[in-house]
Amino acid sequence: MDQEINVSGTLVWYYYICPREVWLIGHQINPDEDDANVSLGRFIQDYSYPRERKELLVGHSKMDVFRASDEGLVIGEVKKSSKYRNSARMQLAFYLSELKQRGIVARGELRFPREKRREEVVLDEQTELELDRVRREILRILYLPAPPAPVKINFCKKCAYAEFCWS
Repeated sequence: MDQEINVSGTLVWYYYICPREVWLIGHQINPDEDDANVSLGRFIQDYSYPRERKELLVGHSKMDVFRASDEGLVIGEVKKSSKYRNSARMQLAFYLSELKQRGIVARGELRFPREKRREEVVLDEQTELELDRVRREILRILYLPAPPAPVKINFCKKCAYAEFCWS
């Protein structure tokens, strides 16, 4: 690899779903941008919560929405559904960790607009330890000379890399 390798919130999200996707994204092999699920996800992110600011960029991470409240900064991660809730929770915890490393205290909210649900995410000591382990594991995957072999999982059906992995 010629470029600097950095762990991002997106890589944390995919780590909990598919290590092969971590490698592909980390090596800038882009998914099918015309995939219906990619388009729907972008649409939901762009048009949900219109009164809030969009896309806060911190380090190598881009947070979906943010707002200042009486209790401080609130960052939100918008997802199509709660089906991959743990991935989303850890992605948002990663963002909270990135902010904390810069001296910014924030609260996190997972948002599932189609389900009309919100869920608070807190960066506690146990979550920080898990994130440290995940960062190391993501870097290990990224330094592999080739992507991990594809493994059929439920996520494959709606994955924008499906053709790449299974053709």
